[in-house]
Amino acid sequence: MPAGAPLTASQFANLHTFLVAARHGSFARAAQELALTPSAVSHRIARLEASLGLLLFQRLTRQVKLTQHGERIFVALQTGWDDLHAALAGGDALAGSITVHARPSIAQCWLVPRLAGFTAQYPELSIDLRVGNDSVDFRAGQVDLALHYGDASFPGLASRKLMDEWLAPVCSPEYAREHALFAAPQNLAGATVLHDTLAWPACAPDAEWRLWLDAQAPDVSLPARSLRFDRADLCAQAAIHHAGVAMGRRQLVQPWLATGQLVLPFGGFTLASPQAYYLVHGVRAALPARVQALLDWLAGQALDTLRPSL
Repeated sequence: MPAGAPLTASQFANLHTFLVAARHGSFARAAQELALTPSAVSHRIARLEASLGLLLFQRLTRQVKLTQHGERIFVALQTGWDDLHAALAGGDALAGSITVHARPSIAQCWLVPRLAGFTAQYPELSIDLRVGNDSVDFRAGQVDLALHYGDASFPGLASRKLMDEWLAPVCSPEYAREHALFAAPQNLAGATVLHDTLAWPACAPDAEWRLWLDAQAPDVSLPARSLRFDRADLCAQAAIHHAGVAMGRRQLVQPWLATGQLVLPFGGFTLASPQAYYLVHGVRAALPARVQALLDWLAGQALDTLRPSL
C-alpha cells in the first residue's frame, strides 16, 4: 500500500474488516457483523498484512490478539472512523447519541437524577444508558463511556477520576432506636448487617464492612446475621425499610440522609474509601466531541461533592 496512494475499494474493505475484527477481538464475531464467513475475514486480514508488510494479529487457539503494530493502526483507524461520523453529523456539531455504561448503584442514585440538566444544556445529544456489573468491551464499539467504582487500574483503557467516596454505616432511625445503636457500635452484635457483595471488582463480600470496622471500631466483630445484595442502592433501600445496617457511600445515600429516611448511628463519613468513581473509555487520539462534552459535564457535576467535614 504505497504512501500517499488513494485506497482502492478492496483495500478500504480490508481496513474496515480489520477495524471490526479488532473491536471484537474475534474473526468469527466480525464475520457476523459484516455478513461474511470467518474464512473471508481471515483472507482480508491476511491481504492487509501482506500489503503493509506487518503482522497485525496474533492467531491464538480460540481468539486473536492485536500485535503492537495492530494496536497502533487500530487506534488510528478508530479515530478516523469517529471523525467520519462527526463530519457526516455536521462537522463539530454536538449532536448524536452517546452510549454510557454505569454500575447500577451510581447510575440509580447519582447519574440519573442529573441527566435532565445535561439534556437541557445539549438538546441535540441523547444518552443511551446501560447498567450492569459486567465488564465493558470497548473494542466492540458499543459503549462510548463508562462510569465505574473501583481503583485506578484499567489496563488498556483511558480513565479520568471523577470523585472520591466516603463510608459510614447507615440505617433507619427506627432500627437505630430499636437496637440501641446510637454511638454504640458494640451493639452491632444484635443487628443485621447488609452487604454489597460486588462493591468493586474482585472484592470480598464483606469488604466494605471490614474496612470500616478495622478503622473505626477494631474491637467490634462483624455480626454473623446478614443480608447480601449485589448493589449498594439495594442495601440502602433495605436499610430504609428497617432490614438492618448498611455500609453507606456518601455519594449514594446523601438524599436519604437529607430526608431523614436514613441516619448515621455511629457518626459521619470519616473513612475515605480506597475506591473512587472513574470515567473510563477506550484509548483514542481524541474523543469524539459529543463524548468529550458529556465527560466534561460530568466532571462539572462532581465539583460539588467535596470531602465532608463530618
